[in-house]
Amino acid sequence: MSDTLTTTCPLTSKDFVSDQEVKWCPGCGDYSILKQAQTILPSIGIPKEKIVFVSGIGCSSRFTYYMDTFGIHSIHGRACPIAEGIKTARPELSVWVATGDGDALSIGGNHFIHLLRKNFNLNVLMFNNQIYSLTKGQYSPTSEIGKITKSSPYGTIETPFNPLELALGAGGSFVARTIDRNPKHMQMILKRAAEHEGTSFVEVYQNCNVFNDGAFFMYTEKETKDEESLYLEHNKPMVFGNQNSKGIKLNGWLPEVVDLKTFSVNDLPVYNENDKTLATILARFFENKPNHPHLPRPFGIFYTEQRPAYEKLMALQIEEAKKKKGSPTLNEVLAGSMTWEVN
Repeated sequence: MSDTLTTTCPLTSKDFVSDQEVKWCPGCGDYSILKQAQTILPSIGIPKEKIVFVSGIGCSSRFTYYMDTFGIHSIHGRACPIAEGIKTARPELSVWVATGDGDALSIGGNHFIHLLRKNFNLNVLMFNNQIYSLTKGQYSPTSEIGKITKSSPYGTIETPFNPLELALGAGGSFVARTIDRNPKHMQMILKRAAEHEGTSFVEVYQNCNVFNDGAFFMYTEKETKDEESLYLEHNKPMVFGNQNSKGIKLNGWLPEVVDLKTFSVNDLPVYNENDKTLATILARFFENKPNHPHLPRPFGIFYTEQRPAYEKLMALQIEEAKKKKGSPTLNEVLAGSMTWEVN
């Protein structure tokens, strides 16, 4: 970060652009994520010297160099616990984690689920390109079954993680998905994530045009995006398709696609971002299993709830302990209540 502290002048996106040359491949979706983060940060009302980005290893983890904030480029899979440590020691800071599907869900998977469970007030941006890009094209925990890569020449035989279902199961208090080629939507999601008190998890579909080009094009290309994408809006029916000609209804727990030429939009269920059961059903649209209807891929805020952040509960616990025990020195704490001398 530059040596000059933030002045009273309003910040702009340029204030968050570092002096480092961006070294992602031309055409990489990471450029869009970087741009949208730099665009929304002036609006969250926090001086940039109180913002910290933490990353692990992978293409996504170069993010810290390109933000003119404080940052830590840490080690593989360990961005989450490092971010937790920062938030514990300096709860007034705005802490962001930039990670990838390999970094977060493979070597860092254990840390990731426990961060969501604990609910530290920080933000996790997971760049998902369904491949290991930095190490040149091996399959990742989110690669689809049958994916032919350098490490699976006959196709993967592993069932991939569904990141949103995993986050919901781990107790995430803010779970969302957006995509690199819809900047306005990504800005909205990032703003909501920044406003959330607790751990916000945002999965970003991000194209790797070198090792997994086109993995998400069906959700971004003009010819297919309307038919394949479902954008969720709180308190509105779930509609999609060309000119919103289709809707999602529930037959018990099973989602169905209906034609709004013959089915009234007023009879569609209204989306509620506070409904975890509905969020779980929507997260499973990812699967498109045999004998199941083809479903669009949802984007938006799947679930959000308000519950106390970890560091606030910890501070309250410390204050209660001080009332009962006072403020002993470190030696007194280490010695405990029962000590003796050996002659």
